[in-house]
Amino acid sequence: MIRLLLLASLTLAAGSALAQDAQPAPAPAPEAAPAAAAAPAVTGDAQRGHTLTYTCQGCHGITGYKNAYPNYHVPRIGGQSETYLINALTEYKEGKRKHPTMQAQAQSFSAQDIADIAAYLSGLK
Repeated sequence: MIRLLLLASLTLAAGSALAQDAQPAPAPAPEAAPAAAAAPAVTGDAQRGHTLTYTCQGCHGITGYKNAYPNYHVPRIGGQSETYLINALTEYKEGKRKHPTMQAQAQSFSAQDIADIAAYLSGLK
């Protein structure tokens, strides 16, 4: 009987040691979520941009115009590159370019509005 208990005890001890050595394989790491797709580039609509630029002509359509405050030569924007116009309007909107009137104007524009305005103005000669 003692022999039987000793044998059972050794068997249990060996089984326990084997169970500790045989760790289950780690679960595979969950797949990483796909990276967020870059926002698609906005394509400008020059016809819509023509409508949106109506008020721009009050300053930018007058050759040699200077505004009263701050005293600043108003650049002619017709014919500028589309990229330049998008960057400029976006920077006014974000407050990176400082001009109170232009910042106020740009605040109301969406990314689509800016693309439309740039599409129209860049096509002028």
